[in-house]
Amino acid sequence: MIKHAVTMACAAALGAPLQAESGPAEVPIEAAGPQGPLAGTMLRGSDAQGPVALIIPGSGPTDRDGNSPLGVRAASYRLLAQGLAAEGITTLRIDKRGMFGSAGAVPDANAVTVADYVIDTAAWVKAVRMETGAPCVWLMGHSEGGLVALAAAQEVENLCGVVLIAAAGRPLGEVIKSQLRANPANAPLIEAADAAIDALAAGRRVDVTALPQPLAPLFNPAVQGFLISTFALDPADLAAKAALPMLIVQGGKDIQVALADAERLKAANPGAMLIILPDANHVLKDVAGDSPADNLAAYQAPDLPLSEGLVAGIAAFVRD
Repeated sequence: MIKHAVTMACAAALGAPLQAESGPAEVPIEAAGPQGPLAGTMLRGSDAQGPVALIIPGSGPTDRDGNSPLGVRAASYRLLAQGLAAEGITTLRIDKRGMFGSAGAVPDANAVTVADYVIDTAAWVKAVRMETGAPCVWLMGHSEGGLVALAAAQEVENLCGVVLIAAAGRPLGEVIKSQLRANPANAPLIEAADAAIDALAAGRRVDVTALPQPLAPLFNPAVQGFLISTFALDPADLAAKAALPMLIVQGGKDIQVALADAERLKAANPGAMLIILPDANHVLKDVAGDSPADNLAAYQAPDLPLSEGLVAGIAAFVRD
């Protein structure tokens, strides 16, 4: 289960799901998938008539709770759902097609494009509206999920608006270039990586056997179709075309997506609201200081609360 894992993920072990000790009950929910059901979890908000939101997960094998076997056990989506439930907001968090509870939806989780995820988003919007009776659904996309939310905003019906959380404001290929350059040790790889990214952005597959060995996982042939579909999209262009209310949330200590990305999205859609959480990292946890080790430690801290102001800021926006 590679699932374009290397685009924006870090390394560690998948933690066990957390269970809320009290509060509203989580209930399983399904939507129609290509060859089998898509699986998710709905958590009802304290206000039966309150807003309803679909949380779209980030890159790689990220599950409905926001955890990944590639290094994330922060449970950020579960904590976000719990926080929003207390604010009267119902959430649906999901497993992507071919993965975890949605493993039966397609035989190969790697054989996917952004357009496929947009189809699944439409199926989820339909399912949760039938379950709740909500007239519309908010899309809350985290990281790569922000790109999916922006693409879905162009064509999915019955949407209330879009919340972009730690979402890139540049094509993913440009983001990866920046991430590679952030580590001086990658200097010998930059020329080859740039050439591969540029080829994929132009719709051409690359021969990984001709690349330096450290780059092979990044450009695994199994995920090149997905990379081509993402590299072709500019989130800022999509944001400019989205005729929906939009909230952009960005952490000041995010080492995967820069504040400049949020600002680019805001510039593309001047009517959008921008919330900056100064101490938040990519998994939405506050980090003291600027130590990379402390930042990454938060990726494996399910007991660490979400960044102060995150839930309240989102709740205020979607309730207005």
